[in-house]
Amino acid sequence: MFKTLFKSLFGGDAPVAPQVTPTEYAGYLIYPEPMAEGGQYRLAGRITKEIDGELHSHRFIRSDLFANPADAERFMVQKAHTFIDQMGDKMFEPRSGQGA
Repeated sequence: MFKTLFKSLFGGDAPVAPQVTPTEYAGYLIYPEPMAEGGQYRLAGRITKEIDGELHSHRFIRSDLFANPADAERFMVQKAHTFIDQMGDKMFEPRSGQGA
C-alpha cells in the first residue's frame, strides 16, 4: 500500500545503485563508484572494514575527473591503497570540529 502511494507521489521506484565488486586490500574492501558529472566521471567510492563485528565505511570522493568510468574505477583503487596505507583505521574516526 505505502509503496504504491510513494510511487504515485514520486513517480516510480528509487534508483538502484549498480552492484560493485569490491577489491580487497590489507583487510579493507574498496568499492569503486565513479560519479557521472558533466560528461565525465569523478573518482569516488567507499572503503569498508569490519572491526569488532561492526562494519565501518568511509566515503571516498576526489576532484579527479576521467573520460570513462573504467579509468575512474582503476585510479580510485590506487588512491584508496595510498589512503589506507596513510590513515589505516583512523579514517573511521569522527572528524574533530564538525558539528556539536
